[in-house]
Parts: sequence; C-alpha cells; structure tokens
Amino acid sequence: MTKQDFFALGIGHKTTNNNQQTIDCFFPNPIVSASPEEVKALSEYAPGTREISPSEALKIKQTISPHLVPDALIEADKPLTMVYLRQDKLIDSVEEAYLKLHLLSHRLTLPNTLNLGQLFEHLPTVAWTNCGPIDASEINERIIEHRVKNEHLEIYSVDKFPKMTNYVIPQGVRIADSSRIRLGAYLGDGTTVMHEGFINFNAGAHGPNMVEGRISQGVVIGEGSDLGGSASTMGTLSGGGEIRISIGKNCLVGANAGTGIPLGDRCTIEAGLYITSGMVISVLDENNKEIQKMKARELAGASDMLFIRNSQTGQIVCKTNNQAIALNEALHKNN
Repeated sequence: MTKQDFFALGIGHKTTNNNQQTIDCFFPNPIVSASPEEVKALSEYAPGTREISPSEALKIKQTISPHLVPDALIEADKPLTMVYLRQDKLIDSVEEAYLKLHLLSHRLTLPNTLNLGQLFEHLPTVAWTNCGPIDASEINERIIEHRVKNEHLEIYSVDKFPKMTNYVIPQGVRIADSSRIRLGAYLGDGTTVMHEGFINFNAGAHGPNMVEGRISQGVVIGEGSDLGGSASTMGTLSGGGEIRISIGKNCLVGANAGTGIPLGDRCTIEAGLYITSGMVISVLDENNKEIQKMKARELAGASDMLFIRNSQTGQIVCKTNNQAIALNEALHKNN
C-alpha cells in the first residue's frame, strides 16, 4: 500500500434517529495526510465507515496522530465512528458527507477541490435544536414530549446543513451571526463575517476579508477583498450554471451589488450594480471614450476593472480601476 492509498481519516461521534440511522457526525480533528508507515498501520481496516471501540480509537491515535481523537471522546467509553477514505470518490454515506464538510471548514481542503457528488442524496433533513440534532420526521413528537414536561424545545432551523460553529471554529475569524455560516464553509485566517454575511458549503474566503454579503456555493473570494452589505455572488446552485464564480485579490463588490462573472484582482463593482454574464458593457479608455461594447462574460477573469452605471443614460460601463481597495486594518483585526 502506498501513500496514494490515503485520502482522509476522521474519528468522532455520530447522532442517530429512532431507527438507528445516522443524522449527523462530529469529527473534531480529521486528517488528510499520512506517512507510508501510518498508512500501513491502517491496512487492517477496509475503506469506508465503521464503528470502533474507544480502545481501537486509542490505538489508532497513538499510531497516526495524538490529536486525531480528543481524550474526552475516548474516556466517555462509548462507541466511536471512523471514516477512512483511500481516495476522493463519490460520497457513499452520511458519515462520509460530514467528513468532507469538516475537511473544508478545518481548512484542510479548499473549495472546489473535493468530489462532493451525491452529497445531497446522503445528507438527511434535520431539525437543529437546543437539544441537538433531531430527525425531521421525529420533531413533532419531540415537541410534544417537551411540552408535557413543561420544557422548551428551541428549533433553530430544519435543513440538511448545520451551522459550522457547532462543529469547528477556525482560528483568527470573527462571525457576527453564526447561523449564516454552513458547515463546509471555508474561512481563511483574518476573515470577518458581519450580520448580513452568508457563506455556503464548498465556498469561502481566503482571508483576510470583510464579508457583508452572500458567498454562494462554489464561490471563493481572494485575499483582501470586501463583499459589501447585502452584496451577492452567483453560484452554480442559483443560476450560475457551470461557470465558477470567483473574486480575486483586493476587490470591492459594493453594497447591494453582485456578480455573475469571475473577477480578477483589484476590481470594483459600484453599489447597487449587479453584473450578469449576458449584460452589454461599454468599455472605456483612460479618456472615458468608448472603445467597444461587449458581453460581460468576455471580461470574465480580467483584473483592474471598475464597473459603474452612467446615472444619466443607464449604460453599464467598464473602465480601468486606478484605485486598489485596501481593507481597514482596524476593522479586520481579529484578536
């Protein structure tokens, strides 16, 4: 067995419904690299998902990584869940789905680098409550049980994805409203997400960034870029088709603005302007003279662009962006 026979390993705790079906998994310290000796030590385990005893978990921890399984999970003396993947293949279980989402939020893999095929097929719809995850089909029964006991069951959401902060909080970030960051989001060091910010799974910011708008599935914004209040990025799940939207370094997407094309570095979209791929853009030279008209998709990925709307004619224009956007250091300080 070679080093290439190892992709990822996670050991943790799972929650099941009344039918003993898994509805969520917690992997506190997954790993994505192992030495040939460590891979050899795992050879007795077939790839996939299995239940292991605390003693087995301790043995694997001592062989692979001292941080793989927290002592508290082993000392709890309850069965643990292990997911061992030799290759990045289609998702085959709830446990595998959760492991891959953990890899993203632990910054072990970047968005758009994992095979997330069949993710939605394996993620169950869950009621996320103050008493933990509850199968959506069982929630009404549980509400009655709590009422009878004169207890309150708070339901935060009913969704396939939990919020990231119930599983991992990356170092060096600020999050104003944790319910708006899904597990599977990637938040680089120095990322600040304000109350109106939202980051979907398999999406994120390299950091440092100020996020006050929506980062849709598959979208990544580069270092030093600012997504203004209620700004939006078009993802492949929300009309973007097969085009992967990305925003380069030191860009500014103004408040209530958005983009349906990838942006290079040092680009600005003025507040309230949404650039879609089929929009006709008037390209201006340094003297504000029109050079040509073109579809926005033809400018995809270009750097140093300033998109504004002519307030008199309504024409969308693009000119050279002579002012790079510098993030406010005081606002982005996370310590």
